[in-house]
Amino acid sequence: MEKKKLEGLLRKGVGGFYYVETAYGTYTCKARGKFRKERITPYAGDRVLLSEQEDGTGWIDEILPRKNFLVRPPVANIDRLFIIVSTQTPYPDPLMIDKTIAAAELKSIEPVVVFTKSDLELAEELEQVYRQAGILTLCVSSVTGEGVEEVRKLLFGCVSAFTGNSGAGKSTLLNALFPEFSLKTGEVSEKLGRGRHTTREVELYEIGEGSYVADTPGFSTFDIQRYEMADKDQLVYGFREFLPFLDQCLFSSCSHTCEKGCAVLRAVEEGKISSSRMESYRVMYEEIKDVKQWQKNKNV
Repeated sequence: MEKKKLEGLLRKGVGGFYYVETAYGTYTCKARGKFRKERITPYAGDRVLLSEQEDGTGWIDEILPRKNFLVRPPVANIDRLFIIVSTQTPYPDPLMIDKTIAAAELKSIEPVVVFTKSDLELAEELEQVYRQAGILTLCVSSVTGEGVEEVRKLLFGCVSAFTGNSGAGKSTLLNALFPEFSLKTGEVSEKLGRGRHTTREVELYEIGEGSYVADTPGFSTFDIQRYEMADKDQLVYGFREFLPFLDQCLFSSCSHTCEKGCAVLRAVEEGKISSSRMESYRVMYEEIKDVKQWQKNKNV
């Protein structure tokens, strides 16, 4: 027998069970079958309506409108996405970073690039690339404490998520910020050059003042067609430093990849846009330029 309807924040989902925080406590819930039929997955960060059951559990009846969501990491209603990049093994992959930044930009989520393990090695060239692009960039060391407080300040007053390659140091940094979380961390595999997956699901951690931060599973690949970037005409808006030049191109249909009279390419030649960012854009454009509309719909 159902008792009452409640609104809450979905903090974590594991094995078909969802943990929803409400004004009356946290409920362990299952999702109604309609979500599976409609191919909708509840995500950490969702605001939901649930029906309280006599046994103290609940059923998720409705997912309230999202302001944004990402498929990887699977999280909703995010204000900032901290992209954690190791300066050592696993070494930085600029294309992976740029794909993640573009995914955030296209969802109106502020990207923050955080280079970890700065006590072991610096990433000065890449730092300059992202600072030139106007993206907030930090260097941290969970060992020496460098940059940790700068990250902490950015976490309050919003909902944030940490994402990046396995072994990049997401959980280690969160432990340095909030030791009470006691998150599992894993060593980096020398054979594979990437970390072992120690976080297996997204969980929102409350850090006070109505602020939350999510640790997310690491990854080693990024299929942009699956992650909401299948429109070649919109891709350019995932590269903020391109935007001031778009209306200066000779042709309105300019793809900004090879055309004569392209103001974006001219800006690259003049050093106003990083060549590595342009290379990432070209690779991503090639990946999605032939995607058909039915394929886009399939991945929504």
